[in-house]
Amino acid sequence: MALQASDAVVPGLGLPSLRSRLRGLDLWVPAAVLAAMAVACFLVPLFGHVPGPNAGVLSQTRLPPLSRGHLLGTDTLGNDLLSRCLYGGQVSIEVGLGSVALGLMAGGVLGILAGYKGAIYDSSIMRLLDMILAFPPLVLALAVASYLGPNEQDVIFAIAFFTTPATARLARAQTLKLREREFIVAAELAGHKAWYILRRHVVPNVAPSLLTFGLTLVAVAMIIEAALDFLGLGIRPPEPSWGSMIASGQSYLSTSPWIVFVPTGFLFVTVTSLNLLGNALRTRWARS
Repeated sequence: MALQASDAVVPGLGLPSLRSRLRGLDLWVPAAVLAAMAVACFLVPLFGHVPGPNAGVLSQTRLPPLSRGHLLGTDTLGNDLLSRCLYGGQVSIEVGLGSVALGLMAGGVLGILAGYKGAIYDSSIMRLLDMILAFPPLVLALAVASYLGPNEQDVIFAIAFFTTPATARLARAQTLKLREREFIVAAELAGHKAWYILRRHVVPNVAPSLLTFGLTLVAVAMIIEAALDFLGLGIRPPEPSWGSMIASGQSYLSTSPWIVFVPTGFLFVTVTSLNLLGNALRTRWARS
């Protein structure tokens, strides 16, 4: 009896079964990590028995991890590091999501308009964005943040100003590809208005690319937010954020390294998961 194609498997290895089991891990593992991080940062402080971020006891300063009552140790003021990382994660995640959401909306509108309308719209919008992109990103974020001020809302606007040009260029490139497609030409010949074509055909086809790019931008925004906090231009103590916690612990790196490594670990896990999830979604949409 001839072997079917599906039966041609090396005995004992079970390669198709193993491949099918591992197929979704690149997507679901980082998604699960991010969901767990969000639940820990936003829900555990509300419903769990977690001390406040500034409820430290000076007699318990710089306790190492696994100390009694302090799983991840305490900082230089006796504040519980796990508590401060959870509350600080709220700030870092809100800044990352808020700044990228603003950047995606502003950049998406500008890029789609430039790509679809062309002519004077394209040249004027893209030349303005090219001038913004000419500045080094971190220097630009530093300048805007120092002008606006050191609080969460202004940090969000500063980072959104940085993310808008890159988002607009991607939206424009995707729109230029779509503009010559048959269904767009057919909609124009049918007499549909530009607003209808953009809403019905262009935006739904550009959105997947922007969303996957947005996940990477959230990771970049969180790193920039941490850098601004580290330099004193972002969230300032006593309000916790991962960047400010890293900055406040740098003087004790040789004697109490956990004060720096704990918030760095939270930031590293979150940023890595965002990048992995964005890459997995990009790969799947490219195949579809």
